[in-house]
Amino acid sequence: MRVELDQVRHWRHELGHCLHTAAGVLIAQRGMDPVLVLGAAWGFHYPGDLRREEYYLPGFADSLFSGLAPYHGIRSRWHTPADAAQGWQEVRAELIAGRAVAVAADNYHLPFRPAYRDVHTNHLLVVHGFDDERAEVLVADPVPPAFQGTIPLDALTAARDSGNPARHDRDMFFTANPIGNRWLQVDFPPSPPEFDPAFVRRVITGNLRGLTAPDDPRTSGLAGLGDFLTGAWERLPDTGEVVDEVFIVAGPVLAVTGLHASFLELSGRRFGDSRLLELSRLVDAVAHHWSALRIAVATARSDRAGAVAGLRRRSIRLVAAHEHALEAMADYLSGVSPTVPEPAISTASRC
Repeated sequence: MRVELDQVRHWRHELGHCLHTAAGVLIAQRGMDPVLVLGAAWGFHYPGDLRREEYYLPGFADSLFSGLAPYHGIRSRWHTPADAAQGWQEVRAELIAGRAVAVAADNYHLPFRPAYRDVHTNHLLVVHGFDDERAEVLVADPVPPAFQGTIPLDALTAARDSGNPARHDRDMFFTANPIGNRWLQVDFPPSPPEFDPAFVRRVITGNLRGLTAPDDPRTSGLAGLGDFLTGAWERLPDTGEVVDEVFIVAGPVLAVTGLHASFLELSGRRFGDSRLLELSRLVDAVAHHWSALRIAVATARSDRAGAVAGLRRRSIRLVAAHEHALEAMADYLSGVSPTVPEPAISTASRC
């Protein structure tokens, strides 16, 4: 038997991880624009639930898509089969039913990944077909170098059933967490919300509320972000685990920020609203600060104490850029045009 689902195409945002990339492939197959779906939400939430997965999304272990697409009502849940055989039969049944599937996999066993036979890591990709006679599967993985085609079923099985061990100093960040043959069941609502100016305004209102008045300011919003960074730099000289924690947490936050900038840009161009284009620029500036901070902390392992001062300065700039973007969003909702100057950096910032 052979199954190959149609309308499966590559999609990738330059700041996205494999989670956002795989989600975008599944969303696009359903005929929706991934930028509109994945780019609507913007915020910060970290309840301390660190997981060594490249597809990690803080606070949403049970339903990744609830965090990725809260404005579109998409839900997901992990399935953890008893073994590799059951894992393949479950995915195969989904494909026969016409549903592409996102599966967890170890790059070490995937022949098209640069890490093949070299580095273990906890990755996510889409399976969209199979050929029983050839013992092959069709996969889509737009993460560079980008691949869409067939691989041996045995290779995918090894990748999905991997213990994902950390065996040398190149097995970093997303290792020491067994793959477990996990796959995602994604449930889409009957119809997405209409993309119009009212929807954009609702998105901005919700994101602004979540960042400035979160339900739990200790773990969420701008207050939670400040506490997280401050606490991280206080602990950094004493423990190298902080490097991994900040690097992993910053990844999805960077991706969400970059996607939201793209959402605002698309909205501004679609509706001819230059104020939304300016908001896009301000959110994009926040993404640049996240990118710089993530790179800086990743290189801090060898001199953790010496890196603290620089990381604090980068954090201050990051929080200031956040504040400036949020002030501009509040002005937008009140009908005031966003201000153009970059934010002044306050030396009183808690980070």
